[in-house]
Amino acid sequence: MSEAILEYQNVQKSFHSVQILKDISFKIGKGEVLGLVGENGAGKSTLMNILGGVFPYEGGQIYFEGKEYAPSAPKEATEVGIVFIHQELNLFTNLSISENIYINNFPKKSFFGIPAIRKKQLKENTAKLLELVGLNVSPDTNVENLSPGERQLVEIAKALSVDAKVIIFDEPTTSLTEPEKERLFEIINRLKSSGKSIIYISHALQDVFRMCDNIVVLRDGKVVGTGASDAMTEDYLVTLMVGREMEQLYPHKNNQIGKPILEVKGISEPGIVEDIHFQLRKGEVLGISGLMGSGRTEMARILFGLDEFEKGEIHLNGEVLTKMSPISSIQKGIAFLTENRKEEGLLMDKSIPENLALVSLDRFVKGPFKKISKQDMYDSMAKIYEQLKISTVNAEKQLVQNLSGGNQQKVVIGKWLYQKPSIYIMDEPTRGIDVGAKYEVYKIINQLAEDGSAILVISSEIEELIGICDRILVMANGEINGEFTKDEFDRETIIKRAFGGEQG
Repeated sequence: MSEAILEYQNVQKSFHSVQILKDISFKIGKGEVLGLVGENGAGKSTLMNILGGVFPYEGGQIYFEGKEYAPSAPKEATEVGIVFIHQELNLFTNLSISENIYINNFPKKSFFGIPAIRKKQLKENTAKLLELVGLNVSPDTNVENLSPGERQLVEIAKALSVDAKVIIFDEPTTSLTEPEKERLFEIINRLKSSGKSIIYISHALQDVFRMCDNIVVLRDGKVVGTGASDAMTEDYLVTLMVGREMEQLYPHKNNQIGKPILEVKGISEPGIVEDIHFQLRKGEVLGISGLMGSGRTEMARILFGLDEFEKGEIHLNGEVLTKMSPISSIQKGIAFLTENRKEEGLLMDKSIPENLALVSLDRFVKGPFKKISKQDMYDSMAKIYEQLKISTVNAEKQLVQNLSGGNQQKVVIGKWLYQKPSIYIMDEPTRGIDVGAKYEVYKIINQLAEDGSAILVISSEIEELIGICDRILVMANGEINGEFTKDEFDRETIIKRAFGGEQG
């Protein structure tokens, strides 16, 4: 390995007398891409927050460019050349792309001693960065008008605006389409060639093997494995991460597929979706594949009554649904798990039972003053979080924001279980969670299907759809461009359809 630019030596960290990091030691060389993997809660975020000056470490040493490094604030990390691209994007949605990228470092000029922003230079600089990351939009575009994938590219552009020496990518591909992901990998390779060091944190192990020179594996706050990526296998990595062998990444299915429960006939909304036809059967797991912008999420929102459509019909158990709305969908047994759990799926500053009861609050209203019986709610929700095996010390008090990503996703699913829906629409149900947590979510999906619910799963991970679905539909340009039964699943063909390739 080349000369180390960053080195951890026996680093320790505790919170409230609970040791989170236990003698962490590893190093990264100049111009190296280091993969950092582990389950949610393994210590990755704590490790990076220490590096970023969010909080101090208590034992051991960190060396940066040969000097002891102990930042007391995030600004110190930026000043020495350590830059983060966070999974939870740090963008102001009401500001433009230019304003977000240069919010801490606007190009300035002065009129009679009065500072002003050089708007032309700001726009030109931003345009160059957007071209670099392959985002073809105006620098003046407000971030709120961008898709999740486009926002991720803005975050990357923001990091590239700083002359960084070490760049940490935290789950950078979770919101990216295949072309955007390939563009990101090109950027990382170019950064590596220019001598930048990259720490790449991801649950997508195939991407880790593809991009990283070396891999560090964390489990329970300890380094349990290190080595060259070409000397490891995915099975070995998974075993290190979870502490046990997993017979397969996708649990065995035992569902019985019944008659159609949902029929979509010719649904169209100009510029969004066009002439969508399909059936969803009882006990079936139906996957929806496609690139970002293909209309997958938009179709899901229409099915749940969040968005309107111009023509076509939606039939539930043979009945045509009219005047659709989220409330009527819930009443008819349709559940919708949005792709953005933290903004749309959960109340982060509320407890686990309070979140689990969100869909069913009316069932716990008692007395003439319509007060919620918290005890009834807690008792009922206790059965749900025990059923889902949500890992927590005190479920009634612990805030959802303090749960791991996998346990948060279980809460997102769990809030619907009390309603016993007949249809679940799941948009990216495993985004941003680790391999062990994914396995638990897959088991929940399988159990729901075995119990007779129909599941519609939207996912950007083709391998995931192949692993858990009975049938896959592919969307491109707002239309269904392919349908595959289980014995027809083929990754290359599905990708071709997603890019708009012809059927046949």
